[in-house]
Amino acid sequence: MILLAKLEQESISKVKSDYKQIINAWISQVSDLKVKPIFGDVHFSNGIIERIIKKDFTEYSGIKLQKDNSVYNAGGRVITIPNINFHDHIYSRLAKGLNIKGETNSLENILSNLWWKLDKILDKDMIEASAKMAVSESIKNGVTYIFDHHSSPNCISGSLTLLANEIEKNNLRAVLCFESSDRNGKKKSDEAIKENIDFCNQIKNNTNIKSMFGLHASFTLNDDTLSRISEFVNRNDIGIHIHIDEDKADSKISLGKYHAKAIDRLIKYKLLNEKTILAHGVHLSKSDFKKISRFNSAIAVNIESNMNNSVGIHSFKNIPDEIKIVCGTDGMHANPTETIKLIFLELRQQGFSFADTFSKIKNIYFNQIDFARRYFPDFPLLNIGDRADFIVWDYVPPTPLTENNFWGHFIYGMLNRQVQSVFQTGIPLMIDKKLVGIDEQKINLQINKQGTRLFNKFNKQR
Repeated sequence: MILLAKLEQESISKVKSDYKQIINAWISQVSDLKVKPIFGDVHFSNGIIERIIKKDFTEYSGIKLQKDNSVYNAGGRVITIPNINFHDHIYSRLAKGLNIKGETNSLENILSNLWWKLDKILDKDMIEASAKMAVSESIKNGVTYIFDHHSSPNCISGSLTLLANEIEKNNLRAVLCFESSDRNGKKKSDEAIKENIDFCNQIKNNTNIKSMFGLHASFTLNDDTLSRISEFVNRNDIGIHIHIDEDKADSKISLGKYHAKAIDRLIKYKLLNEKTILAHGVHLSKSDFKKISRFNSAIAVNIESNMNNSVGIHSFKNIPDEIKIVCGTDGMHANPTETIKLIFLELRQQGFSFADTFSKIKNIYFNQIDFARRYFPDFPLLNIGDRADFIVWDYVPPTPLTENNFWGHFIYGMLNRQVQSVFQTGIPLMIDKKLVGIDEQKINLQINKQGTRLFNKFNKQR
């Protein structure tokens, strides 16, 4: 099965690929675990950065520019590597303004009365509309790399291909998986496992779409299911994407049913490795983190969702420096930099000094690059020879921008501004806050049509 018709992709690229230079930009290059901003121009061709020309920031504004459709003038704004969402739920995009019946006073009740009702309603048209919404929202937030965790128990077969088609045709990259769970019975569990396996085999040679093996959480997965998944994961050297200890109930139920905490069950079945994402981990203990560090798996933090569900917030003093923290949104929105900002504020609230807080934010920034490169070895660093993937922030530094003060500009400047423009392999996906190659009015009508269907079906449920 072809993820995207070749003719369609060539047509999209032709429409979008006029630009060859970004001029007058603060270029936030990454090397040696440092961000080293220089002011100047970026030249690119065939999707690769070919040249970077250093200039004097104080003189650029006096230069008169001739109109040139191949040149984008950043106007003194800051360019960085793309944003990455390490834990998204694209399937939840249409879930706005729903009439939730039943209690929502615990995560278990929120799952039962919202998410486990909603995901059963989803069909192909709704999934496609959700993907369209996620793509446009992601681009607007400078996110061009998405790690998604999908669920649609009554529309399993081919659902990951639906997501992949929409993502790839808009020049984004993603790592996709389907949520395996025993909560809907063995037949659905078998279908979910098959969807993960089929999709993994289907995209083996795809450079833009990758796969993980999706699992819901320990408390909805029996030993036999974990054993079957483990066999495929270890034979094919892939990672899993699973919720872990988002709430105390995960390990509590796991202990009651299977006589082991959630993390110990994953270790028992050899499901942890350097390609694994453990989402949330709010209630993991110090000893749990030490166990995880042996496998070099990542913890995807989703603070806004944790606060929204009232499950608690990480005690960051319990998380050793060797644990790779990455940032997700849990499907609440498409802006993982909100998570970075909230981690910064929570670290300060928990008593970390400014120096230690900035140090941890730096670690997260570079951890995210490292983990992304486990799936996309060519993830760019804004250096010559890299893919021309980058975002332009609507932020002109009011003070000098240097290697020594980049993080102050990042936290207190860039993250409080919108993304101005987005480029992927040199192709503009958004220019001056306007999407390129996407008819927003048209897709908004499609999204609303499917959202209304979901709204009506959801509200008819008991």
